[in-house]
Amino acid sequence: MKLDDRLQADCKQICELAESTLLLMNNALVDWFILVPRCEEIELTNLPFEQQTAILKEVNLVARFIQQTLAPDKLNIATLGNVVSQLHIHVIGRKQSDPYWPAPVWGQAASRAYTDSEFTALKDAFHEFQRAQT
Repeated sequence: MKLDDRLQADCKQICELAESTLLLMNNALVDWFILVPRCEEIELTNLPFEQQTAILKEVNLVARFIQQTLAPDKLNIATLGNVVSQLHIHVIGRKQSDPYWPAPVWGQAASRAYTDSEFTALKDAFHEFQRAQT
């Protein structure tokens, strides 16, 4: 399944999970992960319940990673799809110190791409966290 061009342009791939591709929005100002389930459906609620449950387990895994590793003040989880119709789930760790707080992260002008070392460190930390969960 082809990843939407906008997701491809805006994100870096962390890994493939059982149900989804895990991406990192390439904006180091906020802890913003995106799960893209491998399916043709654009609405999460239209998937078979068993598949919804499997995807929710992955959402929970990413949420726990953010909470335990990145220490957010608030966790935002959303499936919008108004601009990108491909089903994708945002899992965002918000901090009162982030430049967008308390506004939504979408459509903000300020941005800073991850350095290669920052991305590698975050990717490695997720893989280590994932291994510890099994």
